[in-house]
Amino acid sequence: MNATTQPRFGLLRAGLLTMALLAVSAPALADPTAKPRPARSCFALSDWDGWSAPNKDTLYMKVRHRDVYRVDLAHGTNQLTSPGVHLVSVVRGSDQVCRPIDLDLRVSDGFMTMPIMAKAITRLTPEEIAALPKKDRP
Repeated sequence: MNATTQPRFGLLRAGLLTMALLAVSAPALADPTAKPRPARSCFALSDWDGWSAPNKDTLYMKVRHRDVYRVDLAHGTNQLTSPGVHLVSVVRGSDQVCRPIDLDLRVSDGFMTMPIMAKAITRLTPEEIAALPKKDRP
């Protein structure tokens, strides 16, 4: 090592040491009143078994024969509650759904399709599923 590389090596070592100390102490600096973020609840569209719509702004999706997800829609349509309609999902890339943007849904009556946009997806607890009226269960 010559005289010009010595200071750079020392700065690099000091920077790495600082980053390591910050990584170790960062959890201690976090806000103690902050609620922990809920674990992300994802599902694959290939595991989707059925759906129902109790109103124009809400969908219930049955996944893996046991889970139910409530999808709150940004702008629903009365077509969702009409008899004989079906829901079409367009998959681009991965079929994993973790956030509302991951769903690309359309309602179709066989002739016309209307896009619908999800604004929230919530996995229901077993108690919430049991509380759903039978006619609204997917």
